[in-house]
Amino acid sequence: MSEKVKKAECEVIVDKPRTRATMQSFRDLQVWQRSMELTVAIYRLTQHFPREEVFGLTSQLRRSAVSIPSNIAEGHGRMNPREFKHFLLIARASNCELQTQLEISGALGFADAQLLNAAQEISHQVEKMLFSLIGKLKNNSEEVKK
Repeated sequence: MSEKVKKAECEVIVDKPRTRATMQSFRDLQVWQRSMELTVAIYRLTQHFPREEVFGLTSQLRRSAVSIPSNIAEGHGRMNPREFKHFLLIARASNCELQTQLEISGALGFADAQLLNAAQEISHQVEKMLFSLIGKLKNNSEEVKK
């Protein structure tokens, strides 16, 4: 795994009030960018699923994927570290849901193996990035309490 993936590079300001001038956009977060790539990969993967799965697994996969960057963006937009962490945890749970649905897709033979492997790899990278960022928020909030 590359250093880029192991490290979620994001500055989170917890000890100072955030202002519009000092706040970075959620679009600057590498985890948001990578989760957007994951969403696109899921849409490409599910394009070839059976038609009868449009309202089943296809829909579930797409909603889970869209939920990840959406929750990252919403949490960041709250401008409160505690709320941001809460939404990151929701994004992490959506990613776990997505990973389960990818396993089911593979077991049923719905997914192209190459596209499935690519989506799974991106999902695991996003998982690590979220874990790292959540840990940074926890560590920063503990420093503020001291």
